[in-house]
Amino acid sequence: MPSLLLRNARVGLRGPIRNVLVRDGVVAEVTTEEPPAGESADVQGGTLLPGLWDSHVHMTQWAQNRRRVDLSGARSAREAVDLVVPHSGFTVGYGFRDGLWPDTPDKALLDAAAPGRGIALFSNDLHTGWLSSAALAAVGVPGHPTGVLRERECFAAMAALPSPPEEELDRWVAEASSAAAARGVVGVLDYEFADNVTDWSRRARGHRLDVRVACSIPKDRLEEAISRGLRTGDPVAGSGGLLEVGPVKMFVDGSLNTRTAYCDDPYPGTGARGLLETTPEELRATMELAFEHGVRPAVHAIGDVATGIALDAFEQVGCPGRIEHAQLVRPADFARFGRPGLVAGVQPAHAPDDRDVAERHWPGRTHRAFAYAALSAAGAVLELGSDAPVAPLDPWDGLAAAVARTDDERPPWHPEQAVALPEALAATARGRRGVRPGDPADLVITAADPSDVAPAALRRMEVVGTLLGGRWTYRLPG
Repeated sequence: MPSLLLRNARVGLRGPIRNVLVRDGVVAEVTTEEPPAGESADVQGGTLLPGLWDSHVHMTQWAQNRRRVDLSGARSAREAVDLVVPHSGFTVGYGFRDGLWPDTPDKALLDAAAPGRGIALFSNDLHTGWLSSAALAAVGVPGHPTGVLRERECFAAMAALPSPPEEELDRWVAEASSAAAARGVVGVLDYEFADNVTDWSRRARGHRLDVRVACSIPKDRLEEAISRGLRTGDPVAGSGGLLEVGPVKMFVDGSLNTRTAYCDDPYPGTGARGLLETTPEELRATMELAFEHGVRPAVHAIGDVATGIALDAFEQVGCPGRIEHAQLVRPADFARFGRPGLVAGVQPAHAPDDRDVAERHWPGRTHRAFAYAALSAAGAVLELGSDAPVAPLDPWDGLAAAVARTDDERPPWHPEQAVALPEALAATARGRRGVRPGDPADLVITAADPSDVAPAALRRMEVVGTLLGGRWTYRLPG
């Protein structure tokens, strides 16, 4: 790979204008001189930053959802039906939020509107599926009384959906990775419910990949991964350094929108406190097995009881790892996130997305929901993600939500939980806070300095170029 000189780059937020030499995949020099290079690019004062990571995606689902019916605007079950009926054939929709609907999803609504047709609709949080009778039969659960599947039933239905040919799906995923690179993304942590090491290895052989991938291991594949000698952080052979083994994913509870997040207080009008997916004993045993074999755990926990259970397990096992989401936290539990080796994988775009659902179903507790500033103040290591397709695979959307705490004309929601831009950027760059000699040349160039942009305008940040190990993965035309 020829060396590359980036001329006239603003290095870091409100940093100096410098020339940056990239050689052999790393930043070789940051200088006022013009050292010789095989290629030169004048970035004309654009801001050079560490490349961005999305630390929680479901890449195959995101790639497919880019071609599915968007239900995020549906304000009722009836409106969702009206959105899918005009389509033909087996139809899959995504993004509905039934936590605020005045009516109830049921297969009868779909069957009446499109008799005999396969229709499978999935909520924005991926924890609820709503299927017609024909779709239920296609995924192996004919005769289900309502067609509304939650948690494990929903995940099983998603996995059983009719799928495009493997080669076509791999192409879609590669295209989605290139689209992410155009927004400054250099890496993703993929939590797809699949054999991610095998799937991404195949894609690396057959397609150009424009992002690095940490390939997670689903809990039900842990023993298989151990038998294969997979260890978190190890490079995946034959991937050219693009792939690494990720953590093993396990669930303590469900989600807020589905009202299955496991909480101290019951959901209003139900008496239910959510769903415990994994007992504390089983969670601890699985984490011990993983840690013994070099696999770090990533524990999904959304409700405050679930988050406490996850923290208990990390303290008992004594291992490093991740807690994913941590959307509702008991006051006494914030400080426990400061333990060494623990990462809080959070998704700031969920805060403005779910503010109305949270106000309805977590009344009186929203001051400690999506509480990123409180987590950071307690010493938590934050890594930001989107949970795509729950939110778009666009780190600028999450950055704007972290800094502004709103995504519409309403005032910020609990602005005391906003995160300052430098901290938010570091949490989106795996902790990197600047561009220095010796750093990997995983870089993003923005047209404007993000420090000079209003928080809401961060969502529209113009990316001039993205480099992965010194290779252009995106460059603004012209």
